[in-house]
Amino acid sequence: MKRESAIVNRESAIVNLFTIHDHSRFTIHDHSRFTIHASPFTIHASPFTIHHSPFTHSPFTMYFYIKALHIIFVVTWFSGLFYIVRLFVYSAEANAKPEPERSILLKQFSIMQKRLWYGITWPSAILTLLFGVWIGILYGSLPSWLLIKLFFVLGLFIYHLSLHRIFIQQKKGDFRWSSQQLRIWNEVATIFLISIVMLAVVKQLLSVAWAIGVLIVFSMLLFSAIKIYKHYRTN
Repeated sequence: MKRESAIVNRESAIVNLFTIHDHSRFTIHDHSRFTIHASPFTIHASPFTIHHSPFTHSPFTMYFYIKALHIIFVVTWFSGLFYIVRLFVYSAEANAKPEPERSILLKQFSIMQKRLWYGITWPSAILTLLFGVWIGILYGSLPSWLLIKLFFVLGLFIYHLSLHRIFIQQKKGDFRWSSQQLRIWNEVATIFLISIVMLAVVKQLLSVAWAIGVLIVFSMLLFSAIKIYKHYRTN
């Protein structure tokens, strides 16, 4: 029996637009040729290009946009927290210098502090909080790791308010914190940063015992480095 060649030989169906919509609203565009053979059936359709619809407004997609903005403002917030304390240190050291150097430096540092604190740090803290609450609403639940993270976030806001108090004090010419004390206080933000990032990334896989141990060891190394730096500067 003569084998029939039911092959659409050398003829291909050109598919100009092949669209599949699912719950995620993904659109698959395939501009390649489909070649169909009778036996066995073989379909060649490659490559596929997947495009996400720009008009998707699902809560799932919105979650990642809000999360990205949240992370951006967390970065700018921590940048402000780290740098403002350095300015406090410089102001405290400038306060001990003779005139007119003292007045010139304090005036310049005061301007820098005001612009940094009110122009970057406070707005970043507020936007971090707003987008964080929005993420919590979209997330829909509060697992244990998130509750612990929120505890550290609360501590970070208390630390932020402590810096605001120092900012007001130095603005009034009250330098009750020494430069060494401010250097130590500056590293508290580092501890909060490590704790929050580890909880946000590792989540429930993070062992509480290991986390506490790492924080203790890191804090000891950090304060040891501060003492070594002080000894180096003194000598």
